[in-house]
Amino acid sequence: QEQLVESGGGLVQAGGSLRLSCAASGGTSSTANMGWFRQAPGKEREFVARITWSGATYYTDSVRGRFTISRDSRKNTMFLQINSLKPEDTAVYYCVAGLRGSYNSTDSWNSWGQGTQVTVSS
Repeated sequence: QEQLVESGGGLVQAGGSLRLSCAASGGTSSTANMGWFRQAPGKEREFVARITWSGATYYTDSVRGRFTISRDSRKNTMFLQINSLKPEDTAVYYCVAGLRGSYNSTDSWNSWGQGTQVTVSS
């Protein structure tokens, strides 16, 4: 199982930007697919974005055009560039790896990071 460590969260004003990072350690086979989920206070954890080994990307509708997922496979690191932040983006953001089902389901991912808090003030 991969060890995933997120960083880069913080407090920003609406309209601002953040860049989240996720460093993966362990074997590379389970990092063929990596992604991000988030959980806002009082809400269920939701899919945000996914990236495949070849660089194909997938986003939930609410972030498409504002969020960009990328990876540096040589360093086994994944990123989430978040632009035009909105208060509704406030959540704990989780890095995931090890896909074995539908990518937008929390049950489909084997490995989870500890999460990094993103707070957007209006």
